[in-house]
Amino acid sequence: MLDSTANPPAAPLALLRQLEWRVRHAVANVLSGEYRSAFRGRGMEFDQVVRYEFGDDVRDIDWNVTARLGEPYRKKFVEEREVTVLVMLEDTPSLQFGSGAQSKREALLELAGFVMLLGAVNRDRVGFVRVTPEGHLLREPVRGRGPILHAAATLLSLPPPSLTAAETKDSAPPTQTSEFPWKLIARAAPRHSVLIWLGDFAPRPPPDGWAVLQRRYQTMGFRVDDPWDRALPAGGTFAAYDPVAGRLVTLENSAAERAAHAAWHRRREETWTTLFPDIHGRLAVGTDGNRLDALVRFFHARMRAGTRV
Repeated sequence: MLDSTANPPAAPLALLRQLEWRVRHAVANVLSGEYRSAFRGRGMEFDQVVRYEFGDDVRDIDWNVTARLGEPYRKKFVEEREVTVLVMLEDTPSLQFGSGAQSKREALLELAGFVMLLGAVNRDRVGFVRVTPEGHLLREPVRGRGPILHAAATLLSLPPPSLTAAETKDSAPPTQTSEFPWKLIARAAPRHSVLIWLGDFAPRPPPDGWAVLQRRYQTMGFRVDDPWDRALPAGGTFAAYDPVAGRLVTLENSAAERAAHAAWHRRREETWTTLFPDIHGRLAVGTDGNRLDALVRFFHARMRAGTRV
């Protein structure tokens, strides 16, 4: 288990205050009530079974009771007073790649900051779990602007995982991390919390315990892509630093390399859609894109689709 009890440096706090102004502007002028509708949806706590009436959501019908009584009945839910948001950052060496001015890790941390600040503005409880090849770090959910800002600054100030450690895992999958902390997460947040998994999502099977968390929580996945993730650059031979292998590699732009990259891209998308089958439950944005604008579009789409989280 990793531990970090030192106060976060001033730089992440200053950055978060800049991001907070943009978040407050988006909530007040763009998202309005849509954040609450898309993020909360209806209350998730079951209250009782009542007779179905015209206009009720057909997705709430209790088919067992309906079959037993011979007329439609639905489940009634009560609104929760607050939502617990748990941000899980899978901080892998592959995130340290960047073909432009910003690495995937830098962009993903900014996205994590936006998510945590959205929770603070909307008076939710917010915490995080950081997963690395060396272990886990948990900050249990807290409420209030100050504590959430401090937690977000702690996350943004953590150094990236060691590339040296990645070099010793030659036989391991490219995104090898320590054991998936599903039991730790289940203890950290109550049932029906919002769990947002941010990571690189390289090709691999779903981790042990993921199905448990999907049943327990409202799950979403956020990913940041480098332009080279989508397609290799055109042209001749070029060099790039591979943070997973921990060395400089030369790519000749051959047909075989492009075919291998295309196959990797397909496997990655398969992993992505397997983990988050609902298109409104996953967000992918580029390092060259505006992360806050992408979040706004994400919540707009969820509201239009009537997705309940």
